[in-house]
Amino acid sequence: MNINADVDTPTCADCGASNPGWASLNHCVLICSECCFIHRNLGRHISQIRSLTAGIWHTNQLKLVNYLYKNGSNNIWEHSLIDSNSGKANKKKPVSNDPIIPKKETFITDKYVRLIYAIRPAKDEFTVDDLNRQLWSSVRTGHVITALRLLALGASPDFVDQGNTPLHIAAKNGQELQVELLWIYGANFSSKNFNGKTPSELAKKEGHLELSERRKPSHKDNQHFLIPDLVDPFISERMHNIGKQIHLISDLLFERLVQDVYDEVDRREIDLQWSSLNNSQIRMHKHVAIFLPPNPQLLCYQKSNASKIGKI
Repeated sequence: MNINADVDTPTCADCGASNPGWASLNHCVLICSECCFIHRNLGRHISQIRSLTAGIWHTNQLKLVNYLYKNGSNNIWEHSLIDSNSGKANKKKPVSNDPIIPKKETFITDKYVRLIYAIRPAKDEFTVDDLNRQLWSSVRTGHVITALRLLALGASPDFVDQGNTPLHIAAKNGQELQVELLWIYGANFSSKNFNGKTPSELAKKEGHLELSERRKPSHKDNQHFLIPDLVDPFISERMHNIGKQIHLISDLLFERLVQDVYDEVDRREIDLQWSSLNNSQIRMHKHVAIFLPPNPQLLCYQKSNASKIGKI
């Protein structure tokens, strides 16, 4: 499925360049190669980027980005630029031929890190609990743009009401795009509801079989979970010893370590996608992240672990 084929005159969400070749999954916008340089250095905790042509996509992910892109997802992140009452409506976005550094970099950082243009509720208009309950209610419907807006405002994808999370509700009602969006925002797909059922089990019970299989290997989509054979006796023994040490790690520490590894694998996959595309036209390799960009929310030892993993 080609996302650009289903979108009228696709343009970069940040500078308006035609035929953007990348997507930011968690913002559900399309971006060009130049703006992608900046997104890469923001870090995965800010922008989860993927190539539209060289990246591996699940069909529902493409459907989600395509649908939200066509229905104004970028307006969520540039709300004050189009709101005549905001005082920022006269602020000019970069254009495609503007320099990456500093003009595009400044705008993109303001837009996605500082969130100075993003939609914000009026003072005392909503509490976090209000946002959570609205999200919980909206995911049973196909109004996925509403769900994105609520998540952008700070709603939790793991909020529990009546013993169910939003993911349980979306899965039970067969809302594939809502499920995809909640996963992108970190919803726990293995959480159990008040009846001890996971979202996948609820989807299967309601007859949404394809949705219930979403997290399993799909050789058709080139998404495999393969365990390599350790034929070298020395390597096998060494891995066995490492495995023993890993068993001693607490659940919380192991979860954080796995997240570091996942983020590093994601960074390396983006590197491969970047290298496989025609990026020779952009002489900006010095601005591409060699290691994982720092996440200020991580503890010091986690940042150190991420840097060490990047050197392996």
